[in-house]
Amino acid sequence: MIGVLEMQRYSVIKDKNPREIVLLRGRGCRYKRCAFCDYHDDASANETENLQINKQALDSVTGEYGVLEVINSGSFCELEDSTLRLVEEVCEAKSIGTVHFECHWLYRHYVPALRERFAKIGVVLKIKTGVETFDADYRERVMLKGIRETSPERLSEGFDECCLLFGLPEQTVESMIADVETGLRYFSRVCVNIMVENSAPLKPDLAVRELFIKEVYPKYKDNPRVDILLHNTDFGVGA
Repeated sequence: MIGVLEMQRYSVIKDKNPREIVLLRGRGCRYKRCAFCDYHDDASANETENLQINKQALDSVTGEYGVLEVINSGSFCELEDSTLRLVEEVCEAKSIGTVHFECHWLYRHYVPALRERFAKIGVVLKIKTGVETFDADYRERVMLKGIRETSPERLSEGFDECCLLFGLPEQTVESMIADVETGLRYFSRVCVNIMVENSAPLKPDLAVRELFIKEVYPKYKDNPRVDILLHNTDFGVGA
């Protein structure tokens, strides 16, 4: 269980694609069935408390890079409208021209309206989706991701960036490289997350993690289009 009090909710990413990042709290992930994830514990039905927490995080935003990433342990459509209005206000006050949001592929139909909404205040959105792997069989059999689409091209429609998840049983050097290369072909950016043990049923495979660090990480660590998180707090937010 993720504790709210231990959460770091604002940070600055200075390396690749410099930006500020906030971890906001919303109603929580509606899907909640991914075998690897317990992030949905960071949620509440209390909109007033959520707004208070989110305002505190957003008050730290300076606009230093003109780019803001907003994550919320789920999809942007699980944030209350009061929080989205607050994000808009911060963008206008701090001259932020680009905002990154995350969204499960199941909720892709919400993306166009959000793009249009932020375009009205001159903000370009970059939407990231958690593909996790392009091996559709593994994604559903092991990860339980809930994405029936198998075509990488169709998975990328409406999205700009993707997340991949490595360090799991059955994954190989070849499969991980193939995933990154497919991601780079169909998305503008790829974010690689390495599985860290949590309360979810699917556990990391430490041997696969070591293979990634030895064989895959050196290949992409300097690629400006690839973010790599060896720990889930490497962006400076989370617990």
